[in-house]
Amino acid sequence: MSEVLVIIPTYNEVESLPLILKRLFDAVRDIHVLVVDDNSPDGTGELAEGMSRDDPRIHVLHRTQKEGLGPAYLAGFAWAMERHYSHVVEMDADGSHAPEQLPRLLTAALGTKKPDLVIGARWLPGGQVKGWSKRRQLLSRGGNLYIRFALGMPLTDVTAGFRVYKVDFLKKMPLDRIESKGYGFQIEMTWKAWQRNARVHEVPTTFSERHIGTSKMSGSIIREAFVSVARWAINERLKPFLSGNTAQNVRRRRPERNRSNRSSKRT
Repeated sequence: MSEVLVIIPTYNEVESLPLILKRLFDAVRDIHVLVVDDNSPDGTGELAEGMSRDDPRIHVLHRTQKEGLGPAYLAGFAWAMERHYSHVVEMDADGSHAPEQLPRLLTAALGTKKPDLVIGARWLPGGQVKGWSKRRQLLSRGGNLYIRFALGMPLTDVTAGFRVYKVDFLKKMPLDRIESKGYGFQIEMTWKAWQRNARVHEVPTTFSERHIGTSKMSGSIIREAFVSVARWAINERLKPFLSGNTAQNVRRRRPERNRSNRSSKRT
């Protein structure tokens, strides 16, 4: 499994990082890990550096400041591409993504269907969330319904952060034009992938609220995602009218929609 790299962004995760890495290596012994640390003041980066000296499976990418989840993952993607990994895994450091369920995602990612993206979905039948209030569950479910309606992606959990990308597909993505910094990054990446006819597969997983440290979720992150989805949806609907011959472009768009619908049934 050394061709697969797990990317774990960190900021003040000094307590949780050793625990999650132990669980990860117990679940998938020979996998590689890249800790992307945003100059954590609690010493997470130094801890990860020390662990990497003792374990060749662990690598560390130090960044100079806290810039958000999106830039951290993009830096990790670039690191993986330079070193010719076949797949990258996105996983939180706080234990909310169960490493014990990673083999399930990898089986799908490396299987015969060869999807470009595998999403660990909480709202797919068989998936679940532990430790969330009813209000937060409704917020997440409602957000995913809003995204599905606005962008037309027939997926159950676009906001999920436990996922596997094929590196060859990432090389085709306009990663230099990804704008989202927070959790809207997951939505934007899925949307950009969907626009490029990605083969997307969802696998039911369990999400558990963190027990150590502080959540990075905030109202501004939620607003960023909500506004961005609305903007992408409007741009998509206006695209035929802004690209020259309106009638001709509308006719051209219809078959593309049909192809997308057929593609979604295959995944």
